[in-house]
Amino acid sequence: MVPLSFADEEWLLTTSGALYWPRERALLVADLHLEKGSFFAQAGQFVPPYDSRETLERVALAIRETGARRVITLGDNFHDAAGVARLEAHACGMLAALTRAVDWVWITGNHDEGQDGAALAGACGGTLAEELEIGGVILRHRAVMGETRPELSGHYHPRLQVRVHRRNIRRPCAVIGVNDTGSGRMILPAFGAYTGGMNAGDPAILKALQPADRIDAVVPAAGRLATFALWRKAA
Repeated sequence: MVPLSFADEEWLLTTSGALYWPRERALLVADLHLEKGSFFAQAGQFVPPYDSRETLERVALAIRETGARRVITLGDNFHDAAGVARLEAHACGMLAALTRAVDWVWITGNHDEGQDGAALAGACGGTLAEELEIGGVILRHRAVMGETRPELSGHYHPRLQVRVHRRNIRRPCAVIGVNDTGSGRMILPAFGAYTGGMNAGDPAILKALQPADRIDAVVPAAGRLATFALWRKAA
């Protein structure tokens, strides 16, 4: 884990892409996309069907690492609305154990549309919310262009793609936009085992974080936070 200053708060960014908020003892993860493997299988694309187990094991590890008492997901929790019904017994048990151990909040995203919230809570535990505001920070699935308050979101699955010391680096990253008021807005990387990624400098991501004076990609590297400039406001 590496320290990160954001919205006048101190946070910790894990190598797995989770964000820990020590003051709230809250762990934030975006885009779990549980049961993506079984969704592909329905279309005849057979991949190992254990992505939900792997994702939940990573969540459990992040909880142990940080000592979190609360987990807040930032949307696209299952890959589709029927995903919870396909969750196999072992993964279902893992998820139920996690939601009993901590205060678990599912923020909903576009892949969760049509999900039966009562069925999700009944089968997996936790509570649902479209978005939250905690300590002046807005937690939602998709960044809202024009938002000037501190905001944490997911949706875009940002990945850093750079060449450093003759090596091509491509890894999940967080993207932070800072405006002239000092408020920050951050898009977290996707946490799910089978999630792909979008170039962190893609125009869609840069547009979503406007207004901003600068936009950077950040990744944990060798025990510190490595920062890569993506965009700067013209002088």
